Amino acid sequence: QVQLVESGGGLVQPGGSLRLSCAASGSFLSINYMAWYRQAPGNQRDLVASISRSSSIRNYVSSVRGRFTISRDNAKNTVYLQMDSLKPEETAVYYCKAGATTRSGLSLEVWGQGTPVTVSS
Repeated sequence: QVQLVESGGGLVQPGGSLRLSCAASGSFLSINYMAWYRQAPGNQRDLVASISRSSSIRNYVSSVRGRFTISRDNAKNTVYLQMDSLKPEETAVYYCKAGATTRSGLSLEVWGQGTPVTVSS
């Protein structure tokens, strides 16, 4: 019913920038909150940033505050993560997550397949 597809990952040097995108598609009434998580090898999946439907509420893990910016375009059902001043320890697979309401009124939580980010010189 709802699919999320991430893009924008890749290799970047320390101190560099990347912009991740996550587009929602399928049959749904609305995409509500959206969020980015990351998972490094051997680690758990951790929340990086989240954004409400109206974009009025944005939350960041303390380690990325001031360097990462989450935003969304509701007309495109897309959420973005602008990542600046990247550090090697931020190498991970980045996942998009969304809360959606289906046309039948059900609430769903959906994950994307992930996009890898490697920060290395």
